[in-house]
Amino acid sequence: MSRIAYVNGAYLPHARAGVHIEDRGYQFADGVYEVCEVRHGFIVDLTRHLDRLDRSLGELRIDRPMSRAALVHVIREVLRRNRVRNGLFYLQVTRGTARRDHVFPVGATPSVVVTAKRTDAEAIARKATHGIAAITVPENRWDRVDIKSVGLLPNVLARQKAKEEGAQEAIFVDADGTVKEGAATNVWIVDRNGTLRTRPADHGILKGITRTTLMDVAVRLGLAVEERTFSVEEMLAAREVFITAATSICFPVISVDRRPIGNGHPGSIAQNIREAFFGVAEKTLI
Repeated sequence: MSRIAYVNGAYLPHARAGVHIEDRGYQFADGVYEVCEVRHGFIVDLTRHLDRLDRSLGELRIDRPMSRAALVHVIREVLRRNRVRNGLFYLQVTRGTARRDHVFPVGATPSVVVTAKRTDAEAIARKATHGIAAITVPENRWDRVDIKSVGLLPNVLARQKAKEEGAQEAIFVDADGTVKEGAATNVWIVDRNGTLRTRPADHGILKGITRTTLMDVAVRLGLAVEERTFSVEEMLAAREVFITAATSICFPVISVDRRPIGNGHPGSIAQNIREAFFGVAEKTLI
């Protein structure tokens, strides 16, 4: 079955879907996006994802392309047409198409793209069972990474470096040695006291939706959580390290820069969080 994409009011075969060459997302990275998990026929944490989309649009002063109800209808229709019950959808909104000029165009209509695809649940589960390797890279992104912008070139280069070094994630580190976040994830540690720690979600990191829901999961499991910065040294000395994202939920990190974390195997807290997550997250029927 051919994949179907939604582009500016039309449902099109994926191979023929496209935007204008002067779309500002293509020329200026002048747009925002969301990626949301679909599991067992439910969209996970949809409300929080759309709330963050609204915030990102507001920060960049891009008009909402349609009402929330209309957008939810489009998302559901794309998922249905692609027969996705386990997978994800990708949603992108740009400032629209206009003659190339740095200043905001007058009267441009925002461009909207929604795609969906199935994912390999077994492969994801295996990765969670075995854990992943990570590397550290110097922070070199713009200051407003709290906005989920499509301007991701530093993240692309960081993730490519990780791949070339045999790792699956790259973790950005500030000049003072404090951990920021992964190229596409938030980073957590379990310190020697058993407390979960993650960096405060200020302008220095993206306030991940999975990160936010994980706070609720921690309450359910009776785990202590601190939003507090930590250094690379503290990360390397932690009992556990794990990363969170909508497409992976929670992956244990078993090594950083080729140095083992704990005993070099996935820890029990990350596993318990992963198992409890779906029972706590908001679930919206497709």
